[in-house]
Parts: sequence; structure tokens; C-alpha cells
Amino acid sequence: MFDELIGNDRVKKLLRRMLQSSRLPGAMLFSGEDGVGKKLFALEIARALNCRNPQGGEACGTCAACKRTLKINYPAGDDSDDWKGIIWTDHADVGLVVAPKRVLLVDQMRAIENAANYRPFEGKARVFIVEDADKLNENSANALLKILEEPPPTSYIILLTSRPAWLLPTIRSRCQIIRFSPLTAAEIENHLTQNKMANAAEARVRARVARGSLSRALEEDLDDFLEQRKAMLEVVEALVRSDGRLQLLRSAEQLNEAQYKNEYERYLDVLETLIRDLWLCSLDDEDLGIIVNQDVLPQLKGLAKGLDSKRPAIWIGQIEEMREQLVVNINRKPATDALFLTMAAASATELPPKRRYIIK
Repeated sequence: MFDELIGNDRVKKLLRRMLQSSRLPGAMLFSGEDGVGKKLFALEIARALNCRNPQGGEACGTCAACKRTLKINYPAGDDSDDWKGIIWTDHADVGLVVAPKRVLLVDQMRAIENAANYRPFEGKARVFIVEDADKLNENSANALLKILEEPPPTSYIILLTSRPAWLLPTIRSRCQIIRFSPLTAAEIENHLTQNKMANAAEARVRARVARGSLSRALEEDLDDFLEQRKAMLEVVEALVRSDGRLQLLRSAEQLNEAQYKNEYERYLDVLETLIRDLWLCSLDDEDLGIIVNQDVLPQLKGLAKGLDSKRPAIWIGQIEEMREQLVVNINRKPATDALFLTMAAASATELPPKRRYIIK
């Protein structure tokens, strides 16, 4: 039942219309930020297709098929070999694949192709969900293309991604793209309070720092966040100052210390959020009510005075460029040094040349 899911009412209306008219595409691409519910929507489609007592094209939510579809049998261990096949739910016709490490494998795509060509075992349709589809490399993407071109009438493939631009154009062109919006802070805050996941004060903070992602709101350790933000505020201050290169190198050194190894990308997330807020502050006519870091708004306003609004836009582009390289396992220490110094040197009017990062 889509009403049980949070936000994205436009997507709900679209999917309801497709299900009611029996015009659901065989291949779909769900695009949107992590943690906005893309996988839950995909599982809801699987429930609707296999529900024993459908209500107006939607799942009843109470029959055995509906309940079993939501029980995903993830491997118990971290051994990558256990993650290389299709991970089935308790429903024999609904499965998903997850990248064992950094990329989705050719064998996983061939497993989908093989399983999709079987008729449903117990329901009306087979549904295959590909998590983090942006982790398809050229070989695995080409292996998936064959089944995307002509999916069997009783099989549906749903790709999930927060980075649609990383997929091959041939993959995108063969899917119906459905775009998910970030959840509003109010939607997240209401969900947290109504389900007693946080008190009112904590829910307000979590909803703000979540940047539209419910999973991020639930997982966030507020003490860790405040520590990370303090460190990244120093980076932002150094970027704004003309003499901040020494501080930038110190920050890059800290970011690559062993104890922060597993938090590296989270620090980049926090940095991007601060720069986005700084960007909004630099635009005189912008509604500052959508600032994420409201509690440090006076500090951000001070930094934004006299700042050309083009510079934060350039900085965000440079961070994203470097993050794309993380997929190919760049050496983070020199890459971070290069990133921060390139950001400091960024012109207010044009992007500097693309950097080449060092591969391990």
C-alpha cells in the first residue's frame, strides 16, 4: 500500500495509474537521493503484482504473499561470494542483487536474465531489483542490456540509483525513468515523532541534517555529525579566506587519518551541505528557510558576505568530480590535497581544468 510510504506523492500517483491500467513497464529506473524510499517503492510494486487480494491495483498488505515479499534473505556474513547471486525474498518470485564490493558483476546480470525467463513460480510476476545500479561497469551493463531490451511479459526489472548519470546511456534509454524527490524536513520530522523514533527536539535536528533522506535521519549520530561539521566548517572558512591553504592541507591530513577511514565520504557529504548552505546565503533573494545548518546560519552569513556565488557552485562540482574517481580506488591522501588546493584556486568565473587523480 503506497499510503504507508513517506513522501513522493507524485510518484505514488504515477505508479498507481500504471498498475491500475496494467501498463507497468518491464524495465524501470528509480532515480533519487539515497534514503528516500526507492527500494520500498520497488518492493511495493512487487507486492502489488503478486498480491492475492489486490485493492484497486495495490497490494492489500495482509496476505501471505505481501508479507513474504518484504522479508529479504540477505547473507549473514560479509564474504563477497555470498553476495554474488540473486538475493531472494521469502517470496519465490521477488529477488534483488547487490554489488559484492565496488561493482555489480556480469554473473549477477546473467543470473537475472536466466531467472527472468522462467515463468513465475507462485505469483503472477517475477520482480528483480538492482540496488546501486550506478555500480554497473561496462561489461555488467552490457550483460544486462539483453534482458532490458525485451523483458519477458511476466518479469519486471527495477534499477535503483542515486547517480543516474553514471549509467550507460544505453541502459537509461531502455528504462522508464521515475524520479524521486528528497523528503521534506517536515515529512521526516513527522515520521520520527509519530513513530516515537525521536523526541520533538531531536527529530527537528535530525530532519534538518538528513538532507531529504529518512535513512540518514535514522542513522545519524548527532555527536559525530557536530564533530564532522566543525572540521568541515574550518575547510569552508579556509576556502573563503585568501590565505587558507595551510589550514586546507591540515584538514586534508586530518581527513585521511586512520580513525576517519570509514567516515571519509561522510565528511565530504557534510562539506557539500555546508557549501550548499553558503551558496544559498550568497544569493540575496534566496529563501534561507531551506538552509540545512540553521544553527550556524549567522556564521555562514558572515562567510557569504562579499563571496561571489559562482565559487560555491564550482566547489561542489569539484567535490563531485573527485567522488566519481573514488569508484576506481584513487589514492585518497594526494587526491584530497589536490582537491582542496584546486578549490582554493578556483576562479570565480570558470571551472579549472579537470584533475587526474592517482590510482592505487
